[in-house]
Amino acid sequence: MADRSFTALLDSLVFPECPRWRDGRLWFSDVHDRRVYAMTPDGQPEVILQSEDFVGGLGWLPDGRLLFVSMVERKLMRLDPHGVAEVADLSELAPFHCNDMIVDAHGRAYIGNFGFDIDAGAEPTSTGLICVEPDGEAWVVVEQLLFPNGMVITDGGHTLVVAESFGQRLSAYGMNGDGSLANPRVWADLRPNVPDGICLDVAGGIWVADPVNRGVMRVVEGAGPVDWIPTGRPVYACALGGADGQTLYVCTADSSDPSRTPELRSGRIETTRVDVPAAGYGEAGSG
Repeated sequence: MADRSFTALLDSLVFPECPRWRDGRLWFSDVHDRRVYAMTPDGQPEVILQSEDFVGGLGWLPDGRLLFVSMVERKLMRLDPHGVAEVADLSELAPFHCNDMIVDAHGRAYIGNFGFDIDAGAEPTSTGLICVEPDGEAWVVVEQLLFPNGMVITDGGHTLVVAESFGQRLSAYGMNGDGSLANPRVWADLRPNVPDGICLDVAGGIWVADPVNRGVMRVVEGAGPVDWIPTGRPVYACALGGADGQTLYVCTADSSDPSRTPELRSGRIETTRVDVPAAGYGEAGSG
């Protein structure tokens, strides 16, 4: 194993989250700065869009157009060649801010939400996961989730795994052809850890960011956590990428409180090297 320490590639961000590796760059949301960036492997950022709202999860339609979550307004948005378009208004389905998202091979978006006002110290409550079709049709596809957060699709596109931050677990669902989810199970019980953003490797392992315990862990179904790398500061999300898929990118910041983050500007994109490449690299795997 190479050096396990993290190297900062980009700093002075407000609150980076939702990283995705695509087309040779790391895409991510600077949530509280209302921007989406794409960053080269050497740390050169490009602003892809500036939003009027906090920006959450990112994903792409099969034709390559970018989808992004407008968090406070609780909308799914799309970046078209001529500008930004609204795909779906989710305010009747999500009781509080929307957050992370994953988009499947058909262009369906699965979107989580807080369920309650975490920054105001409200009592935690369960909420639902929303599915949005490419044409904007939306419905709650799973209920009773405890702060659904990062997600991956594994098992050849047949299983959705969602991190429940307040449930302290990864939960899995079978994916049906009509977008519905079935056969729920606990993929991994992570107590006492708190999962936030997650990413999938080619062997079916899932890297999990834990902002409370300040590190990232690799989790294998049936075995639980099999690796832990401390970050030394709160880490909110992770993504595998790079030329060989073996660079682990993490989003760190001293705080996630939007009343503090703009002044702190403590957000960073940091990297380390891992042994197993991202799903989609190499011959084997279930991504």
